[in-house]
Amino acid sequence: MVDEYVDNDVSAYSRKKRPEYSRLLEDLHSGSIDALVVYNADRLNRQPRDLEDLIDVANKVGVGDIATVTGDINLSTDDGRLVARFLAAASAKESEAKARRNSRKHEELAVNGQYSGGSRPFGYEADGKTVRPDEAAVIREAAGRILAGDSLRSVCLDFGDRAVPTPTAGKPWQPFSLKRILTSGRISGQRERKGVIVAKAEWPAIVDPITTQRLRAFFSNPARRTNRTPRRYLLTGLLVCGRCGAKLVARPRQGRGRSYACMSGPGFSGCGHVSTMAIPVEDWIIEAVLYRLDTPELAKTLAHPKDAAWDQPLAANRDADQESLIELARLCGEGVITLQELLAARKPIEQRINAIDRQLASVNQTTALAGFVGDATKLRTLWHDLPLPRQQAIIKAVLEYATVMASSRPRGYQRFDPARVKPLWRV
Repeated sequence: MVDEYVDNDVSAYSRKKRPEYSRLLEDLHSGSIDALVVYNADRLNRQPRDLEDLIDVANKVGVGDIATVTGDINLSTDDGRLVARFLAAASAKESEAKARRNSRKHEELAVNGQYSGGSRPFGYEADGKTVRPDEAAVIREAAGRILAGDSLRSVCLDFGDRAVPTPTAGKPWQPFSLKRILTSGRISGQRERKGVIVAKAEWPAIVDPITTQRLRAFFSNPARRTNRTPRRYLLTGLLVCGRCGAKLVARPRQGRGRSYACMSGPGFSGCGHVSTMAIPVEDWIIEAVLYRLDTPELAKTLAHPKDAAWDQPLAANRDADQESLIELARLCGEGVITLQELLAARKPIEQRINAIDRQLASVNQTTALAGFVGDATKLRTLWHDLPLPRQQAIIKAVLEYATVMASSRPRGYQRFDPARVKPLWRV
């Protein structure tokens, strides 16, 4: 049998699975072929471990000669195998040197803020430097909505309903791809390397650098929900039992409407003695939030300078700490420090990063109130058209939590009593 084995675009050095090479070994082992012809030995394998697999199979089935344009290799003799191993080692060294040169080149491009090519980045033309206005508007809208409290999922669904063009034509918007765009340094005119911003880029920005820092802080905030099950109850996580302090959970009650309840039993830590109907308590909290948005005290509280000048040092410190973690990992990989030393050094750095994320997250929280402080009438008009994540973000920006006290009414009493609700306001 004569056959051709071609692994296009799969480097012999990359360690990725090479389907055709695997098929070649199988055919050799089965006896379907009894000779090998390759252009050059380094086209067959560039990893010594791959060569050893080939030698094992070739010796088992008695195929010794490999014909190449630069000379034959005989795997059936000690000298022939030695030559093959020398060639494989030299090819591996050449590949490593090439990879090192490419890495240095990309490092140089990065620190100089230059574009390194690749597929067209969303928001820019094919040259990677010219802003595409329609896509830039999509990025600005998404960034603003996420910082104001919308979820990635709700933004993607809305873009789909409006037929907003996606980065990959014909495919729907996906939360993970939108997040990748919004957290990239590129959209704020910054050059990053391995996730770390290293220089000002040669292309113009679509959003300002502070927006990128705030988006990164938002998505890296450990307190942010990352599960994919959407919340259906407005006050999930915001109501606390007045008897035991456990969080109330949403409980649909067949024929009696929705409720929030302190649950006991397997999987729950509550006392099971406090509950409240959902709609009345949600309406009461909404009205209380709207009332606070109209108070001069709230406007005064939010007037402190949580602006770009305040954000910049925090974000810069976070970037420096993140780069330190990468440098520690490199030193451990090169054997300069031990794994124990790496773990010991990482702990305080990660603690600092988490602390900064919490501070930056508090800045993001008040973004949900932009345009509404002092104008509750405007928010009341828009409220029912806002997606649930945005409504929750607005409430969370004002309310820490609300304690629901046990009812003093007889069991089965249905009327809502506002006196049972004790809110703790953030601002």
